[in-house]
Amino acid sequence: MPHGHSHCCGQEHDHDDDTPDRGSQFSLYMKIDTERVECLNETTEGSGKLVFKPWDQRLDTTQFVESDADEELLFNIPFTGNIKLKAIIVIGGEDDYHPSVMRLYRNRPNMTFDDTNCVPDQEFDLQPDHTGDLEYATKIARFSQTGHLSIHFPKNFGADTTKVYYIGLKGDFMAAPRHLVTITNYEARANPADHKTKTMDSVGHQIF
Repeated sequence: MPHGHSHCCGQEHDHDDDTPDRGSQFSLYMKIDTERVECLNETTEGSGKLVFKPWDQRLDTTQFVESDADEELLFNIPFTGNIKLKAIIVIGGEDDYHPSVMRLYRNRPNMTFDDTNCVPDQEFDLQPDHTGDLEYATKIARFSQTGHLSIHFPKNFGADTTKVYYIGLKGDFMAAPRHLVTITNYEARANPADHKTKTMDSVGHQIF
C-alpha cells in the first residue's frame, strides 16, 4: 500500500570499525519484551521477532522477516524499562529486497500502517548493508525515556517484498522504577482507627 512521505528530519550514518566491544554496544535486544513484539505485514507469523538477535548472529541468514502483501514492514517494540536510543543498524535483504527508508516513532504503542501517516520522530534514507557496518545515529535527546519503539520500513529498492535479517539497537537501559509499589504497600498498612478517632474529635469540637 503506498504512503506519501517527506524527509523532514535530518539523517546521518556512521561507519565504525568492527572493534571487539562493538557487539556489546548493540545489546538492547536483551531488554525487549520479546513476547509482545508485533510485526505487521510479515509473511510468517512471529518471524519479525527473530531479527532482534545477538551481534555474533547478525550474519545468520536462516532467521529473517519478509513482508507479505507489499514492501512495507512495521515493528512495534516494547521494552522492559526505558531506553535511551543512540543508534540503529539494519541488515536487509539482497539486491532490491533491502529497505530504503526507515522511520522511527517513540512511545506510540500498537501503531498500524494508518498511524504511520503522522510525522515520525526521525527518518533515515538507508543504504544497502549486508554486514552491519552502517550505524544510523539517532537524535539522542529525542529518544531518551523510550519505553516503546516503532520502526516503519515504507519501501525498499524496488522489489515486491522487503527482507530484514538483523536490527541492532545501541543505547542505554534504565529499569522501570518500583517505588510506587512501596508507597502502595505503606498506605495499605495504615491504621484506620487512627483516622476514625481524629474525625470524631473534630466533629465533637464543632458541636460544642
